[in-house]
Amino acid sequence: MIDPSARIHPTARLASDVKVGPWTIIGEDVEIGAGSRVDAHCIIKGPTRIGANNHIYGFCSLGEDPQDKKFEAGTPTRLEIGDGNTIREYCSINRGTPGGGGVTTIGNDNWIMAYCHVAHDCHVGDHTVFANNATLAGHVEIGDYAILAGFAAVHQFCRIGESSFTAISAVIVKDVPPFVMVEGNTARARAINREGMRRRGMSVEVIEAIRRAYKVLYRQGLTVEKALDELTPLANQFAEVERYISFVRKSTRGVVRCRAT
Repeated sequence: MIDPSARIHPTARLASDVKVGPWTIIGEDVEIGAGSRVDAHCIIKGPTRIGANNHIYGFCSLGEDPQDKKFEAGTPTRLEIGDGNTIREYCSINRGTPGGGGVTTIGNDNWIMAYCHVAHDCHVGDHTVFANNATLAGHVEIGDYAILAGFAAVHQFCRIGESSFTAISAVIVKDVPPFVMVEGNTARARAINREGMRRRGMSVEVIEAIRRAYKVLYRQGLTVEKALDELTPLANQFAEVERYISFVRKSTRGVVRCRAT
């Protein structure tokens, strides 16, 4: 199960069926759950916890020190990765910082393609897709079922809502509300992510309610507060609209604006 050329620190805790490829280094205070596989030439530094049934492809760097000039080497911050994730070649995911809560988290069943970067203190939900070279700066939050296309870049402290879609090479400098598609540099709202919601199993009625909510916020020329107030009756009928409104109300950076028409 463990290639003879791999180097495993004595304090690392690996389930009995974990597979480790050649020339991989697994450092101090690393835990890897059952059914997981770490391919060749990876470096995993602790404190890091990786759950069950993950596949980490070659040349990944997980749990390395955060790229933050204020960070002091040896500070015991953490990286926590859930179950069933696929992390492709050359990805880098850093630990947290004391100023950002001390932990970077990746949830379950995420598909993270080659050359992606997840910086310190980011929190990624479940069932997300990061296409090649998608990049998160520090303190970014990614909601469940969100999709980032190739070369998408997210500014620090931004939030990406559930079931949103970020187009190829988009540059995110404000929050992306749930269920919204964005594109461009800097990113602008384009439409709702109808296909993503359909694939998630949402009903026609829910998708139509989200479409109406999007139009009120983005197409009627209202201030954000007036738009959200107008959406209150719809939110009382649909939990998804309530989550949409709640996300926007909690935004401290502001949300992406609509593209020019």
